[in-house]
Amino acid sequence: MLREKYPQEIERILAIYPPDQRRSAVMPLLYLAQRESGYVTRQAMEEVAGLIGLEPTQVGSLVGFYTLYHDEPGGTYRIQVCTDLPCALRGAEAFAEDLCRNLGIRLGETTADGSVTVEAVMCLAGCDRAPLFQLQTADGIHYHENQTVQSALELIEHLRRDGGRG
Repeated sequence: MLREKYPQEIERILAIYPPDQRRSAVMPLLYLAQRESGYVTRQAMEEVAGLIGLEPTQVGSLVGFYTLYHDEPGGTYRIQVCTDLPCALRGAEAFAEDLCRNLGIRLGETTADGSVTVEAVMCLAGCDRAPLFQLQTADGIHYHENQTVQSALELIEHLRRDGGRG
């Protein structure tokens, strides 16, 4: 499916890497696959694996390792809160729980309107600015530091209202 929909983009990605190092294209190809569906389907993992000569399980292990990739559908907006120990000591776990409670969900769940998924992740490299989260949208990844539940809820309301524009 990816080959049929994005042949030029795939060729552009593969051309960046020497032929004997095509496997290095796995990350941008996964990003392309995720952009298509909002998550990386099993079929897309198999297709990416075939494009670069890896086993589908190798591609799947990368999807499972990196928080930037998802193997299940989620909300239009993914809020990923770092809950590693240093961030937890600065209130990240309580922040994530309170944020979820205000949204009527638990960690890992998506709001009833399908707009927001909140997840706990490991290390966003901003321990001194916790609570912080990365927001994944169709436009990319945006970091929000020194957050309060109120500031996060205001951001979510802004996203729901006008898709974050303006």
